[in-house]
Amino acid sequence: MSIPFLAIVFIGLLFIASAIRVLREYERGVVFRLGRLAGVRGPGLVLLVPIVDKMVRISLRVVTMDVAPQDIITKDNVSVKVSAVVYFRVMNPSKAVNEVEDYLYATTQLAQTTLRSVVGQFELDQLLSERETINQRLQHIIDEQTDAWGVKVSMVEVKHVDLPVEMQRAIARQAEAERERRSKVIHADGEFQAAGKLREAADLMSGNSVTLQLRFLQTLTEVAAEKNSTIVFPVPIDLFEPIISGLRRVRPSGD
Repeated sequence: MSIPFLAIVFIGLLFIASAIRVLREYERGVVFRLGRLAGVRGPGLVLLVPIVDKMVRISLRVVTMDVAPQDIITKDNVSVKVSAVVYFRVMNPSKAVNEVEDYLYATTQLAQTTLRSVVGQFELDQLLSERETINQRLQHIIDEQTDAWGVKVSMVEVKHVDLPVEMQRAIARQAEAERERRSKVIHADGEFQAAGKLREAADLMSGNSVTLQLRFLQTLTEVAAEKNSTIVFPVPIDLFEPIISGLRRVRPSGD
């Protein structure tokens, strides 16, 4: 074979190789013919016209994008650093190529600015307790803006809130005060219930002197068990009431 013939065969193979593309199941190819959009191809085997056609590969898989920590001032003038994570995917490959220069970079920048804007509308307590509300608002705003690029934002999650040291101490003191308040309320409620039970017991014993005397004797027994102290305990006159009544009945008969 002559050298010119081998050169022609080699050039022909290059043309054929440049005309064949294989796209995976999660890929699509946006084809441009002489600079004009010719359509979206794939997945599988795609044949292109050499030199005339150009193809841009677009992945349809979900992209997990970290939003770098942003310095944000909350509604109540507290400076915090907030980071987030965004989950999105390309739904329209043609728009993702033609409507924006770099949809990944554009989505990143949009997520950062939206995060600063939305979080700045909440107070610190809301930022710490209403994560779900903030996440939904972020997802709605970002998705609405990226829809024109053929990008669907499925979820946005606030990942971390970095508070100043002074604010962390203030929150710790607030939590400690709240726990102390609950403890006092529980103790007071217990005292109130105990007082009610004691009042019911007192009403029950006041209607029966024998019950009151038995309780008095039980108390003396409990006190006598402690040998390390001396206690002077007044004896109620009710204990001598049977003796006095007996003497009164005996005296008239003796006379």
